[in-house]
Amino acid sequence: MNRLLFIYNPTSGTGQVKGALAPVLDVFTKAGWITTSYPTQCKGDAARTAQELGPQFDRVVCAGGDGTLSEVASGLMLLDAPPPLGYIPFGSTNDCATTLKLPRKPREAALVAAGTGVPTPVDVGMLNDTAFVYVAAFGAFTKVAYDTPQDLKNTFGHLAYIFAGIASLPTIAPYHMTVEYDGQALEDDFYFGMVSNSQSIGGIKPPKVDRVVLDDGLFEVTLVKKPLSLADLTDGLQALVSLSPSDRSGALVQFQARALTFTSDQSIPWTVDGEFGGSRPVNRVENRRKALNIIRGVQT
Repeated sequence: MNRLLFIYNPTSGTGQVKGALAPVLDVFTKAGWITTSYPTQCKGDAARTAQELGPQFDRVVCAGGDGTLSEVASGLMLLDAPPPLGYIPFGSTNDCATTLKLPRKPREAALVAAGTGVPTPVDVGMLNDTAFVYVAAFGAFTKVAYDTPQDLKNTFGHLAYIFAGIASLPTIAPYHMTVEYDGQALEDDFYFGMVSNSQSIGGIKPPKVDRVVLDDGLFEVTLVKKPLSLADLTDGLQALVSLSPSDRSGALVQFQARALTFTSDQSIPWTVDGEFGGSRPVNRVENRRKALNIIRGVQT
């Protein structure tokens, strides 16, 4: 029998993980896995556990929100030969579950993680020394992800981010920076920047979602420049939210890139997969192509 390490966040989804443990573990056993379960104790514990215990197992499965998946992936990225990674989503938005075509019911997701899913090579991003599975971002609305109260997230899902983001609008200030990418560069004032590899961000499809390929070594990059007027800002954000290809303001910049460097005179706070990712004046983002095998649901 093969060995499976099950890392779960007991506080995700208002503690719903604990109530689903019995059926999930039963699925693992019936699928032929000898399972070791580990409930995370604090922030960073999932990454540490994946790194320290991962080499002893044939598969690692995590349960929790996207932040838990990101942590476990970060730990596995430090291994020379990381085992395949499965995911049982319990968060409020579950962007990664959407991208990976995973069921939202715990037992059905456990069936995918235990054997019916397909281990697939997936790109993993690095922001400086921090791994991310689906998005790294700065500027407007990004601070919302880790400042929005958990009960609001649980009640309203991705709408919680929108509500809190609108409330933060009066405090938004652009960052002046140079963005270098794949031999090119641009300099401007930016309200927002997002480097992603996902078909869902904050519960919403990102711009040009049809271009997203999880193992092509490319990020989808979206930048919102400082517009000349409030009307231009409105037009640019409307194009961003509505996925419209037309942006009359010219405030919306979109391209694909393998690696980027963001340089500013001030420290720029970032979020990584919805959690605070540090604050530095110079930030390097790199795509590690096909770095992990993550188990996806079978598309129908």
